[in-house]
Amino acid sequence: MRVPMTTPHRTASGTVSESPLVLVDAITDEGVEGHGIVFTYTTAALKPTAELIQNLAALVEGEELAPAATFDRLSQRFRLLGTQGLVGMALAGIDMALWDALARVHGVSLVALLGGAGRPVQAYGAVGFDGEAESARIAEDWARRGFKGVKAKIGYATAAEDLAVIRALRRAVGPEVALMVDYNQSLTPAEAVERLRQIDGEGLTWIEEPTLAHDYQGHAHIAREIQTPIQCGENWWGVLDMRHAIEARASDYMMPDAMKIGGVTGWMRAAALGAAHGIRLSNHLWPEVSAQLLCATPTAHWLEYADWWNPVLREPLCVENGVACVAGVAGSGVEWNEEAVARFSA
Repeated sequence: MRVPMTTPHRTASGTVSESPLVLVDAITDEGVEGHGIVFTYTTAALKPTAELIQNLAALVEGEELAPAATFDRLSQRFRLLGTQGLVGMALAGIDMALWDALARVHGVSLVALLGGAGRPVQAYGAVGFDGEAESARIAEDWARRGFKGVKAKIGYATAAEDLAVIRALRRAVGPEVALMVDYNQSLTPAEAVERLRQIDGEGLTWIEEPTLAHDYQGHAHIAREIQTPIQCGENWWGVLDMRHAIEARASDYMMPDAMKIGGVTGWMRAAALGAAHGIRLSNHLWPEVSAQLLCATPTAHWLEYADWWNPVLREPLCVENGVACVAGVAGSGVEWNEEAVARFSA
């Protein structure tokens, strides 16, 4: 799919104007369907990812519906090539579809299958790299809709501009709404320490990815020097990356991405690791699946809500007054709007 965004999402690293998606269906012998979504970020990776998933089908067809075992078997098969990048995305898409199918076979939600209980999950809305006035307007709209948190992209030319945007956001949403900011890896560690000291007293809930995602030591240095909690994790590939980050003390909070961490299987292993170390976990994208995964996560924190893929979903995630509800959801909650699928097919 190539799903256009209602409003392009600007970041310090570039603008996202559409969602290149690969939709994955896993169909059991009894005709039960499970669904997964792969977001390739760029259309250049769209066809190669779809073809890779099709090539992997032969390794899954006819096997027992056992998602974790299948994930481990496929991961072992690609140990020499590696399970990051497109391979990791393909494995996660298959994993999410298999877990959805298994939950539907048993007639339960994903969170119930995982042994958790559905509950309300607090969500925050996203603000792009939109400048002082527009960022404040969008933040105010999220607050008016009842969201208790707002996250804005920053990383402007100067710290003064970052500070001006943060203060405009606070004026727009008031003192009760949580504010987070995201630098999208745009600073060096030294630049980050210098700049973040200037916004350290603004009452932010967290500062996200000030430097390169896999510079664990760089993030650890920033976390030691800055009082505001540092948030990382959306670009880690698999649980091993998360373990390395924890060992380096790279961030105070962590936010795995359901695709990059390894689908449902990878998330649950990450959740166990987070619980063992007392680290609060939020998600990156995949709100339908992530809302349920957070319900099964002992140290669950915030749900990042995005409506980017709603056009291809039959029933998007229900969010009322800033809270996501998974009560009564079948499987992972992901089902296709077939008319939209035909319209946006690449």
